Amino acid sequence: MAKDNIDSALVIGLGRFGFHVAKKFNELGIDVMGIDIKEDRVTAATDVLTRGLIGNTTNADFLKSCGVGNFDLCVVTIGGDFEASLETTWQLKQLGAKKVIARASSAIHEQFLLRNGADESIYPERQDAQWLAYRYSLPHILDYTRLDQENAIFEIEVPTSWVGKSLVEIDARKKYDLNIIGSKHPDGRVSTHVDPEQLLEKGMTLVVSGDAQTILKLFR
Repeated sequence: MAKDNIDSALVIGLGRFGFHVAKKFNELGIDVMGIDIKEDRVTAATDVLTRGLIGNTTNADFLKSCGVGNFDLCVVTIGGDFEASLETTWQLKQLGAKKVIARASSAIHEQFLLRNGADESIYPERQDAQWLAYRYSLPHILDYTRLDQENAIFEIEVPTSWVGKSLVEIDARKKYDLNIIGSKHPDGRVSTHVDPEQLLEKGMTLVVSGDAQTILKLFR
């Protein structure tokens, strides 16, 4: 799904995850309205919200009064109440929300959210678990972003066997079906222009993209 610039967002659920979502939107200059059923959470998030409301988002009349169709993006971050999460997601779509992203707390929850109208579902616990497993079982991998079920972007340390060689010599695309899309030098310089004649140095890292399982096997 293509990503569009947004100017306004509605964040429903202001627990730890929802608070940080709202905070980041605020830092990016996006108008954020936050809703939570608990007054203390709304109060705690006051500084990162354009407007905060206390209310039950499973109540159609309350949600309708919030003007959900006016927001570029609605994010449902309710994690501990399965039914409230599903009901809120469904109500948002019924009320004309342009785009709804909902937080899942399990794989089954994720499936139900998508069936209930969520345009996208995020499962932060699973994503964090995958990253932790990759980072500490494969120390050569420094960062990771999954693109879809098969493909991902990794920041990896240059393997010892590649040091002193050029990207032309390594021929990563042909040999490993691997795309090198950037590099970071030992002195901290970052380059997104990939010079095929560049010699790889010890302590250098590469940003690579491709099939996640292939990359994990290659740098294991």
